[in-house]
Amino acid sequence: MTGKLYGVSVGPGDPELITLKGLKAIQSADVVAFPAGKNGKPGMAESIAQTYLQPHQEKLPLELPYVQDPDALTTAWAVATDQLYEHLSRDRRVVFISEGDVSFYSTFTYLMLTLRARDTAIEIQTIPGVCSPLAAAAELGLPLTIWAEKLAVLPLLHNLAELETALDWAETVVLMKVNRYYPQVWQILRSRQLLQNSSVVVRATSNQQKIYADLTNLADLSLSYFSVLIVRRSQQWFNSS
Repeated sequence: MTGKLYGVSVGPGDPELITLKGLKAIQSADVVAFPAGKNGKPGMAESIAQTYLQPHQEKLPLELPYVQDPDALTTAWAVATDQLYEHLSRDRRVVFISEGDVSFYSTFTYLMLTLRARDTAIEIQTIPGVCSPLAAAAELGLPLTIWAEKLAVLPLLHNLAELETALDWAETVVLMKVNRYYPQVWQILRSRQLLQNSSVVVRATSNQQKIYADLTNLADLSLSYFSVLIVRRSQQWFNSS
């Protein structure tokens, strides 16, 4: 096995947020793999990086469903691993591009683990990038944390008690994939008088970005999958600056 796999982070939406190291890896690759889009449309990672792809490169869309079914996911990872392995075994440089950061709730992690379980000799390098909470905070002009503040990131709410607990101990709480539970989350934030301290950024840094900086009168927001909600319990930093 002489091929090499790179997991490259392409950021949350703005192509200029790809790191120089990530860009060099993308442009020097023989094969660029990415999660396939839906209904024949480019996926998010492909859309972000497409400006930098070279005509001679082979594009490899991988069918990686957005579901919670462990059996379906395991099957999809195995099929995708077979596709990647075929190219790696032919001494090809393969890049898998992922929106956000490849080590932050990324599909790449599962592909990497599946590949290593199959062949421990595979050389894999991950290249970090900008994840959506960092991008959302930047777009809002907020620090995620300062001094000794604690940060909680909830990737998916399995029950609302998780949010209540996080709000009890963390000064900043980030909710990803909040679209399904937004009405219930809004009610909790209202009960704690935190609506003015809460913001939502949809598709951060992309040309489809939307910002809702105060949720007080926004109980009925319809949000997309790529939405991040940030709650800063304390406004002390702003009051003292």
